[in-house]
Amino acid sequence: MNKSLKKSYLIFIWHGFFLTLTMSMIDFNTVFPSLVSTLIDSKIIFGLLYSIMLGAPRIFNIIFSHYMNGYDYRKKFLLIGIYLRAFSFLGMAGFTYYFGSSSPDLVIISFFFWVLVFSISGGFASISYGDIIAKTVASEERGKLYASKQFAASLAAFMGGMVVQNIFSGDRFGFPLNYSITLFIGFVGLIIAALAFWLIKEPPSVSKDEDLLSLKEYIKKVPGILKKDKNFASFIIIENMASFSLMLLPFYIVYAQDSFGIGSDYIGRYLLFQIAGTIVSNLFWGYISDKLNSQAVVRICILGGAVIPIIALLLSNFGPETYSIIFFLIGFLISGRKVGFEPYLLEIAPDDRRTVYLGIRGTLNFLVVLLPLMGGIFIDLFGYLFTFILVSAVMSAAYYLLRKENSAS
Repeated sequence: MNKSLKKSYLIFIWHGFFLTLTMSMIDFNTVFPSLVSTLIDSKIIFGLLYSIMLGAPRIFNIIFSHYMNGYDYRKKFLLIGIYLRAFSFLGMAGFTYYFGSSSPDLVIISFFFWVLVFSISGGFASISYGDIIAKTVASEERGKLYASKQFAASLAAFMGGMVVQNIFSGDRFGFPLNYSITLFIGFVGLIIAALAFWLIKEPPSVSKDEDLLSLKEYIKKVPGILKKDKNFASFIIIENMASFSLMLLPFYIVYAQDSFGIGSDYIGRYLLFQIAGTIVSNLFWGYISDKLNSQAVVRICILGGAVIPIIALLLSNFGPETYSIIFFLIGFLISGRKVGFEPYLLEIAPDDRRTVYLGIRGTLNFLVVLLPLMGGIFIDLFGYLFTFILVSAVMSAAYYLLRKENSAS
C-alpha cells in the first residue's frame, strides 16, 4: 500500500469511527424510536418522521448532483453537509432538554425541522463523499477499505453503545436529560469526524457533457441513462424493493415495547446486541466482498431482510431477553448494506458520470420516502403480523430478481 492510499485509508477510517460513535447516540433502531415514542404515542407521526429522515435526501439528490457537477472539487460540500448535520443534533438536544417534559408536542414539531436539516445535509454530504472516495481509492481497494472502515466503526459503535447503556441504565439521568446528553455527544462527535477531511488531497473530477446542461435538460437525460445502462436500471429496481427491510427497522423496538412492556433500560441492551452483530459480521462481509463481489454481499443482505421479520414474530413469544437476537441480526444486516450497496454502485458507475449515477440512485430510490410512513399506517390498520409478513414477501421477491440477474450475466 503506497503512502497516498494509506493516508486516504486513515482519513476515511477516522471519519467512519467518529461518525459511527455519533450515530450511536441517535441510533435509528433503538435510541431515536424510543425518544419519539416517549414524546408522542402515534405510529403514523413516528413513521412520518422516519420518512423525512430517510427520504428527504433522496428527493434532492439529483438536484445536488447536478449542482456539484459544475465543480471540479467537492470537498467543501462534504464539510458543509457534515457541519449542518452536527448543528441539527445540537438543535434536537436543546429542544429536548428545555421542552421535553413541559411541551413534548413542541419538541415533536421542532423535530420535523431538525430531522429535515439532518436528512438533507446528510444527502448533500453523501454524494460528495461517494465521489471523493472513488477518486482517491482505486476500485480494487474499495472493498477492503469499506470492510476496514466498518470494523473501526463497529468498535466506535460498541463504545457508543456502552455510553448509551450507562446513560439509560438506572436512575442516574432521567428524562429529558438522558436523551439531551446523547444528542449533544452526537454534535461533538460530528465536529471531530469532519476534521480528517481537511487533510485530504482531492483530485479534480472528470468532466462530462452533463456538467454544462441546465437542470431541466439534465433531468430529461435520466430515462436515457437508465435505458442505456441495464445494470444500473436493475440496481435501482432491486434497491427500491430491498428498501422494504428499512421500513421495519425503527419498529422492531416499538414492537418489543408493545409486546413486552419494556422500559428505556432496554435501549442500551438492544443497541449493544446490534453493535455486536455489526462487529461479528465484518470479517464475514469482508471475506465475501474480497472473494466474490459486492453483488454477493447485497444478495445475502436481501435474504436476511426477508428472514428477520419472521424471526421477530417467533421470538415475540419468548420474552425481551431472547428478543435481543433480533438486534444482533439487524446489526449483521446494517453492516452488510454498508459494505455492499454503495461499492456495488461504484463498480457499475462510469468514472465520468459517478456523481450523476449517485444522484439518480438517491432520487429514484423513492420508496424510502414512503416506506416508514406506510409502515406506521400498516401497523396501525393491520397490525404487526400482516406488515412483517408483507415485508418478508417483498424482500424474497427482490432476492429472486437479483439471483436471476446474476444468472443472466
